[in-house]
Amino acid sequence: ALLDAAASVGAERAAEVTALLSEEAPREYGDDLAGALRAARRGSDAYAARWRAEVRRLRGVAAESAPGSAPKDHRPADGGEDGLAGLVAALAFPERVARKDGGSFLMASGTRAELSEGSPLRGASWIAVAVADRPVGKGHARVQLAAVIDEDTARSAAASLHSERQEVQWADGDVVARRVERLGAIELTARPLKNADPLLVREALLEGLRREGLRLLRWTSDAEVLRQRLAFLRHHLGDPWPEVSEDALHARVDEWLEPELSRARRRADLARVDAGQALHRLLPWASGEATRLDELAPERVAVPSGSRIRIDYGIPEQPVLAVKLQEMFGLQESPRIAGVPLLVHLLSPAGRPAAVTADLASFWRDGYKGVRAELRGRYPKHPWPEDPAGAEPTRHTSARLRR
Repeated sequence: ALLDAAASVGAERAAEVTALLSEEAPREYGDDLAGALRAARRGSDAYAARWRAEVRRLRGVAAESAPGSAPKDHRPADGGEDGLAGLVAALAFPERVARKDGGSFLMASGTRAELSEGSPLRGASWIAVAVADRPVGKGHARVQLAAVIDEDTARSAAASLHSERQEVQWADGDVVARRVERLGAIELTARPLKNADPLLVREALLEGLRREGLRLLRWTSDAEVLRQRLAFLRHHLGDPWPEVSEDALHARVDEWLEPELSRARRRADLARVDAGQALHRLLPWASGEATRLDELAPERVAVPSGSRIRIDYGIPEQPVLAVKLQEMFGLQESPRIAGVPLLVHLLSPAGRPAAVTADLASFWRDGYKGVRAELRGRYPKHPWPEDPAGAEPTRHTSARLRR
């Protein structure tokens, strides 16, 4: 900072400000570096004496290090002490140039800093922070000493932190693509980008899927059922049946969500992706097990009455078969799929729950009598045989059975 500033504004003036940065000025000098410079010049205290000695030393260092060197392309914000102090502070700490952002300042380093209530710097748009601390329990740094600068000074002093690149991210529920100019963490300019890098768009869409879940895809009822059937097979049979939890599907996205994911550009494109069709890619085709999906985890199962009842795979540990009680007459034990007994929800003729069992033989023996006693008076038109295990199953009333 000393040498670069000396080449622009002279060794004497550069040394004065650098000396203030070498040893922190007393608190009574305030948090305005330009004001502290004026206080040091007219001061008669011990600090001012040390400061003057340091100015002389630094002036000599500057003169010896760069005699007759060409001026640097650094100019203070104005010809006065404010611009001079800001230039040297920005050159000394380029990562601490900061722009006002709401009620605080955002440094190029990414740290937020706040000024004290009575600071003369509060009206500035840009500052260079020379000294700051972070109070215990506070999320922001607290500025102890800083100087006003303008954007040109910030850009010049922190030129090594300047970048301009595409930024594509998931924000506000969709892909946002911009070309952004930054000074470290400070956003200088941004404009919409129509033809963003497809790889960046893909990463943004993946972030959207991670944040909002796979519900961003189109899940038909068949797709939901397929996922539940696969979860059931994975739970009971393991490999080669795939894990279909959110985390597992995110980890294998290249295997089941391509090429649709790479073709998508925004949220609406994800909403058109058929999740069920995509999930079929995870079936164990190589081992040949995929062809046994309907055998091991059928969508429906035939019951004694001849009806084909849909299985509810919502609970992978034990799928549910909800069926009217009379349709199960004559069946000696609970239906099984992949070796697992279904949890049978036996329904009344009106379709209301009457009993739940995973052991049909035990229910016929021990539980049926109580259900029969409760429901036969309420549904007298339906058969209620004393021996359900040996009775004829039916979907109809007793009168229709007699025809």
